[in-house]
Amino acid sequence: LEDAAAATPAALLCPAPSPPRPVPVLPRPAPTTKMSSSESSDHPLWDEEEEDDSGVDDILILACLREGSRRRKRKKKFRGSLPGRHNVPRDILGGHDRIYRDYFADQCVYNEKHFRRRFRMSRSLFLRIVSKVEAHDDYFRQKPNAAGVLGASPIQKVVAAFRMLAYGMSADSLDDYVRMGESTIIECLNHFVQAVVEVFGEEYLRAPNAQDTARLMAVNSARGFPGMLGSIDCMHWKWDKCPTAWRGAYTGHKDGPTMILEAVASKDLWIWHSFFGLPGSLNDVNVLRRSPLFQSLTCGTAPQVEYIVNGNKYTMGYYLADGIYPAWATFVKAFSSPQGNKKINFTGAQESAMKDVERAFGVLQARFAMVRGPARLWSKEHLWYIMQACVLLHNMIIEDERDVDEDFNYHQESNGIPVLKPQDYQHRDPFVLENFLKIHQEIEDKSSHERLRDDLVEHLWAIHSSS
Repeated sequence: LEDAAAATPAALLCPAPSPPRPVPVLPRPAPTTKMSSSESSDHPLWDEEEEDDSGVDDILILACLREGSRRRKRKKKFRGSLPGRHNVPRDILGGHDRIYRDYFADQCVYNEKHFRRRFRMSRSLFLRIVSKVEAHDDYFRQKPNAAGVLGASPIQKVVAAFRMLAYGMSADSLDDYVRMGESTIIECLNHFVQAVVEVFGEEYLRAPNAQDTARLMAVNSARGFPGMLGSIDCMHWKWDKCPTAWRGAYTGHKDGPTMILEAVASKDLWIWHSFFGLPGSLNDVNVLRRSPLFQSLTCGTAPQVEYIVNGNKYTMGYYLADGIYPAWATFVKAFSSPQGNKKINFTGAQESAMKDVERAFGVLQARFAMVRGPARLWSKEHLWYIMQACVLLHNMIIEDERDVDEDFNYHQESNGIPVLKPQDYQHRDPFVLENFLKIHQEIEDKSSHERLRDDLVEHLWAIHSSS
């Protein structure tokens, strides 16, 4: 044996290691094929791969969630000065100095006439509004930023808002003069119109009190319309940014979606009643049905009136209206086809006095181009504040520019008119409800409407004959 081993080559005694036997890889079944328990037990390698894949998926999901959280934190933490973002050095204080030198310095560049034309009001009235708004809303106060640098001044912010209202300009077009960003200027506008309505609304958007009613009736009686409180009509404001889903509801006889303003104006163009926000698909009668115009009258809080026309006594004032309005006792309309000299004379006088509200709409749109052009804001609430602020500023300008020799006092004063308490409505007092329905019937009485119009025809013809 030893001799045989010695004669055997070394290669035979110590053979080279054989390569490892390849592990057979089983084909992965289709996702739709469901394996039975016996089949799954026959393929242990498939179970291991499935577990490995699920573990990788979990790791990837956690990594994505962690990265998203890190990005959100970084986005909230850094604002304004981000790498790669351009910050405009606007020189905000320089913008205030320019505005001050142009209009408010002792030796200003532009005089009172230029100021009146560009801001639609006198400088004294403008400064009064600025001081009241600054005291009401902390947003208009000049404050430093995080770096200790002072921001825009109150005058700077109000000038930006006024320029948008007066000229209907875009916010970006004012950047190079007022030295404020586009978003900041829009924010100034929204704060300004809301502050103006909250500060001055009670005085300049009120319904006529007893003194106002007596003065209005005296002025209109001299025009041949005793008992007249004003003229009523509606105006449409085009809504350029109306949402697509609402366009059908807000589109009527005008081109495109609009919002409606119902207003009552007197001879001096003061707007005594404004009701804004209804869709443009409604007509004037639909708006009237939803309007609070006769709310004080039906609740018994309206001032008491009494006047005589052609020998007949009336105790309810009226408004001049066009033909679409209903034949109520509170409206006086012209004849659509007047026959005879008396009716022709009355129709001409009624249409002439009816132009008060149309002139008021024209002056309102001329002063504030924003309500003349299409509205370019999305929020209905912001548009409501803008329209109310324009009406309010319109009334303030009328009061400020009124002739000094005429005794017109528009300040709200207590007139001793009883006001119904909330308990009266909560408990539904039968007397209050009965009186409410009775007044409604009197307002919508067609016979009273025709009788009043016939008396006015005779009254105006008597004036015409005597002259």
